Amino acid sequence: MSHASHANPPSQRSQRSQPSQPDQASHASPPPPCRSAGLAGSARALADGDVSSRELVERALARIEATQPTLNAFRLLRSEAALAEAEDADARLAAGERLPLLGVPVAVKDDMDVAGTPTAFGCGGDFPAKAADAEAVRRLRAAGAVIVGKANACELGQWPFTEGPAFGDTRNPWNTRHTPGGSSGGSAAAVAAGLVPAALGSDGAGSVRIPAAWTHLVGIKPQRGRISTWPEPEAFQGITVNGPLARTVGDAALLLDCASGGHEGDLHRPPALRLSDAVGRDPGRLRIALSTRMPFTATPKRLEPVVRAAVHALAERLAALGHEVEEADPAYGPIGLTFVPRATAGIAEWADRVPDRALLDPRTRDAARLGRALGGAPLRWARRAEATLHRRVGAVFRRYDVVLAPTTATPAPRVGTLAAMNGVATDRAMIAACPYAWPWNVLGWPGVNVPAGFAPGRLPLGAQLLGPAHSEPLLVSLASQLEDDQRWFERWPGAVGAEAAG
Repeated sequence: MSHASHANPPSQRSQRSQPSQPDQASHASPPPPCRSAGLAGSARALADGDVSSRELVERALARIEATQPTLNAFRLLRSEAALAEAEDADARLAAGERLPLLGVPVAVKDDMDVAGTPTAFGCGGDFPAKAADAEAVRRLRAAGAVIVGKANACELGQWPFTEGPAFGDTRNPWNTRHTPGGSSGGSAAAVAAGLVPAALGSDGAGSVRIPAAWTHLVGIKPQRGRISTWPEPEAFQGITVNGPLARTVGDAALLLDCASGGHEGDLHRPPALRLSDAVGRDPGRLRIALSTRMPFTATPKRLEPVVRAAVHALAERLAALGHEVEEADPAYGPIGLTFVPRATAGIAEWADRVPDRALLDPRTRDAARLGRALGGAPLRWARRAEATLHRRVGAVFRRYDVVLAPTTATPAPRVGTLAAMNGVATDRAMIAACPYAWPWNVLGWPGVNVPAGFAPGRLPLGAQLLGPAHSEPLLVSLASQLEDDQRWFERWPGAVGAEAAG
């Protein structure tokens, strides 16, 4: 399996359209993570005149370039454009303009359109530059954010690792022998390493929550439609949503607020809300169901003891904070039968757009064929079944306010473990490692990953706070209370450059 240094070499053409891969000489002495004030703190510093946007963007670009041979977090950078936008932000700040993220550098995942750059979504081939921003990116820009680049994602977002021949291997800042997860692995690696204060990812089967768990971050999967997926009316038959990754609950909520809102072409338009208002708010005494049961998949899987212990320890802290915590499981039933047609149909739709299908991974081509086969009556049945599943799974919320569950069943695997497998073996290994996140994508309901400690080898672990429809404010207030107790944001990975032991 290739290492990050085998990724595409630097191009003499514009960074606006080519993968950014610095020379191998930059392996020497990468900088430590930037222990900045984060997203909100950066915005305050800019508004107060303590730092310029150009300074922040220059620092972000320098950190990205220095760590690219080791972490390989980015598919492409917008260096010239981002610096020009930073100078414009400085002029606007000097003129007295104030916006929530004016001048703050952030990153977005490689499945989101940014005008002037291609959207390859982890695939190889010569993709054309997009003429317009995706709606979520447009809203981030409207809030003043400077998009420094597009973070790596595995091919069409299918797997909980971020590796592929189109861009190389993206690695975990906490232990570079291991994956940061996927498919928003580049976004997670960039935030965990302090390259940017926050990033936008997407979650179709846990693709925000899984990498957040494996890189010690807060990751929010919002209610379907909370953040627009336009130019897609819905993404992957409604199972995929956009969501933030950040080091703190407050930063994740702020990024989500700035990206939130609908487009007139969206199929899903939930009522507007402001999540930042829930940060620091007392959630009250909640009834919490501790659930470690895995939905049925007909494949072998097991919750590793180190993960079980971490989630139970978090449950004990919640009880100590005054909540009523009991072991109880949602009634998932045959939910997996509805996930497969929707997921594979989405892959088929995306696969039809790539410029050269021959460059697709054989596993992608197999999934696309299955999606085309299931795209008729099975897909229609899967979509219709969602209302029944809402009633069945939602019954747990008659007794409980929140479900606490593992985000993954295992710590992060080593780089190359899953990427080298065939299709069947990949599916089995993926389900075994990540059996907990995907049901909430079928339901369209919100979930929040919170850090839950570490496994040997400095491998972060996570737990999910899961709620019914439109429950993001409750989940965020509870996550914020936990953050005040646990103070997970005080822990950083070491200097990124040498592989960690383990």
